[in-house]
Amino acid sequence: MTDSDADPRVTLEKDAATHVARITIDNPTRRNAYDPPMRRRMAEFLDDLAADDDVKVVILRGTGGVFSTGADMNNAYNWYRPGEEGRRPSQRRRLGVDRESFGFYHDYLGFPKVTIAQVETYALGGGFELALMSDLTVVARDAQLGMPGARLLGPALGNLHLFFYRLGPVLARRLLLTGDTITAAEVEHLGLFTDVCDAGQVAERTEAWATKVAKMPADVPALEQRRVAGEVDDGRHEDREVGVGDRSHERGIRHGSGLSRARRPRSRRRGGGRPRWCRASPGPSRS
Repeated sequence: MTDSDADPRVTLEKDAATHVARITIDNPTRRNAYDPPMRRRMAEFLDDLAADDDVKVVILRGTGGVFSTGADMNNAYNWYRPGEEGRRPSQRRRLGVDRESFGFYHDYLGFPKVTIAQVETYALGGGFELALMSDLTVVARDAQLGMPGARLLGPALGNLHLFFYRLGPVLARRLLLTGDTITAAEVEHLGLFTDVCDAGQVAERTEAWATKVAKMPADVPALEQRRVAGEVDDGRHEDREVGVGDRSHERGIRHGSGLSRARRPRSRRRGGGRPRWCRASPGPSRS
């Protein structure tokens, strides 16, 4: 993809002096929902930032005081056959597109730099997943959080165990089985997020956390993230053994939607194969 072909609805800013980069979702007419071209652009930025030694922290945010309402379902059918109307896409094509989508979230979960989500107004669907996957999350008390798409798609979501790991079984089941949305203020006492503050303070608090983390040695966050990612993956297998997951989750695992990045092939992307930072040799094993 050339710069002229790049999707302008996702932008990148880098500040080598502060070691902080900012990826901004700029689709205000759709409350910063994103479609596959936007998601691929975010993946390209993340791939480049992973190899940039001047960057220690990546802030993910949205324009207009809105984080993201997740995948844009307004043109969901065109995800599978862009520009082709009236034809049902094959199962092979649907699964290929779905694997690419799942792959983006899994790779974001294991990103080797510190990620901070700046959550304002809405974090719904895939936007909520990105908020949960970020290393640090600064959330406005009045921000609406949840997975309303579960009302249409059901709870068979690819990152099911992320919700159990981050939210606990009771809240995870509520959000996934009902499609409820909640405010951050309702769950502030649970300590689910790094920082819950008033709406007007979110941007300032996000920058403050980024500045604080950027002062850390670059290798420390990367080693810690490998450990945490391993714990999430261990939790996936433990939950399957004790029956926390359901049959819909097993279908998701077969479709390549488990939390383990190392055990599933990367879907097709720029340059082919997995991101550069996923192809590096694994770090020291955990005892």
